[in-house]
Amino acid sequence: MSAAEGLDHVGVVTADLKAAARAWQRLGFALTRLARHAAPSGTGNRCAMLGRGYVELIALVDPAARSATLERFLARYAGIHILSLAISDEHVALARLRQAGFAVEIVTSERPADAAKPKGPQARFARLPLTDAEPRLQLLHHLTPELVWQERFLQHPNHAVALDGVVLVAEPPAEMAARLSRFAGVPVVPDPAGGYALRLAQGQVRVLPPEALAAVFPGVAIPSLPFVAGIVVRTDDGTAAASRLLKKRARMVSGGMLADAAGVAVLFTG
Repeated sequence: MSAAEGLDHVGVVTADLKAAARAWQRLGFALTRLARHAAPSGTGNRCAMLGRGYVELIALVDPAARSATLERFLARYAGIHILSLAISDEHVALARLRQAGFAVEIVTSERPADAAKPKGPQARFARLPLTDAEPRLQLLHHLTPELVWQERFLQHPNHAVALDGVVLVAEPPAEMAARLSRFAGVPVVPDPAGGYALRLAQGQVRVLPPEALAAVFPGVAIPSLPFVAGIVVRTDDGTAAASRLLKKRARMVSGGMLADAAGVAVLFTG
């Protein structure tokens, strides 16, 4: 299919990968080892792999390198700046996007499936990035999903199993939602909190006006617009494990338990 089928992952940009990793681990996420991106980027990541979707923590890990892209993101705020949607055919998607007026190309890349074995099996990807968007949007086809979603990476103390939602704040929301809809190839519908929702076969992206954020993530401040405020993570135990682990680090809100991970609102649901 050429249209987006679900949420693939979000990219959380941070100035301090070690501190961000500790924050996510305190919320009960088990992270993959540090994986360095291909030279000369100087960047690296650690991921919280879920049964469906994942969270990627990204930072500059080579002190001698610079990344103008990450610096630009961090000048606005530390948090989610990359939104990746899953597709199953990058060539069909490319044709659709070009017909819709997007200037995109297929970018292929690979990385070690196990950061501890850099010369071992390589996970391969085909991406269609929209680099002029904020947040940065991309359609992503995993060519070797069995190497990415390994069972040993999927067990989390908080029992997280799926990335179910992403909440984006924009003004006006209609403009952002229309662009997202065209890029995803999926129509948006009115969101009950105001704004719009891109409902995919697996997960959804909510595009809300600033005044609606409090209804979803109460108490979360908006540093600048547009702003990817946070995510919804589904657990397989009704948030029982998260409740035990988080204690004073989370609070009950409408829909689940709300916590903060290095500037990202994380809503745990059952």
